[in-house]
Amino acid sequence: MTDSWESRDRLPDLDLAEIEQVAVELAVLAGAQISAALGRSLTVRYKGEAAGGGSLKDPVSEVDQRVEQLVRARLADHFPEHDIIGEEVEERTGRSHDLVWAIDPVDGTTNFINGFPLFAGSIGVLYRGRPVVGAIWCSTSHSLRPGVYHARQGGLLCFDGDAVMERSCPDVRRRLVGMPKVLPDIDLSYDIRKTGSAALECAMVAAGLLTAARFARPNLWDVAGGVALVRAAGRKVEWRASTGWTPLEHFEPPVGADGRPDLRSWRAPLVIGDPDAIEAIREAV
Repeated sequence: MTDSWESRDRLPDLDLAEIEQVAVELAVLAGAQISAALGRSLTVRYKGEAAGGGSLKDPVSEVDQRVEQLVRARLADHFPEHDIIGEEVEERTGRSHDLVWAIDPVDGTTNFINGFPLFAGSIGVLYRGRPVVGAIWCSTSHSLRPGVYHARQGGLLCFDGDAVMERSCPDVRRRLVGMPKVLPDIDLSYDIRKTGSAALECAMVAAGLLTAARFARPNLWDVAGGVALVRAAGRKVEWRASTGWTPLEHFEPPVGADGRPDLRSWRAPLVIGDPDAIEAIREAV
């Protein structure tokens, strides 16, 4: 954790431990729904087709929709006044609230519908755009089992309630970085991996399994929970603004379709991880 994380924009009269607990419950719920659906015949549609196009690059399964609906229902019981930004539903009854829940019910849907076991369910909480809580159910982990990585501002990175203690082998001289594209002609002192899930890669960076990761233009719900984990683990986060790469202290809402600032419209290049690795991969792709 850094001093800036704990000293800026303190949450007034808010129990972050309670919010983290709810976020973990929601991530567990997402994981249970995802796990229960494995091996079943799923209903799948493609967003490009719905928009009149022919793209098959953005699938949505019935599980994505069901998980988000369940998460929204639970949040309505706990924090009915809070804002919710989810991938599948655009409803925003609490849009003016300082606290925003960013939900990706199934991150890595293409992997999921093909039975490729790398995917996640991500819950992130923002206060005035600043990530303060994250909980990500991952299909695999440093313990070689599914579970939830979670953290809150001022707290430790945990996995299913236990603090994550990073261990590294000094004989490993080439570490792993996640990249949006794996190109053979890139000359890096790191080995490149692409999992197909930004949320999963954020959790792996936080846990030290990846040294860093770069994302081309993720949506808010892809990375909001993961950024909270990465920062709690003491690693860096940078985004590429109009002036160049800069530390990400909060997600700046761009102007939405209605002319108002809207966090739902946030998309920007992002890098996370250890400083040396970040510097090496910022402009690599």
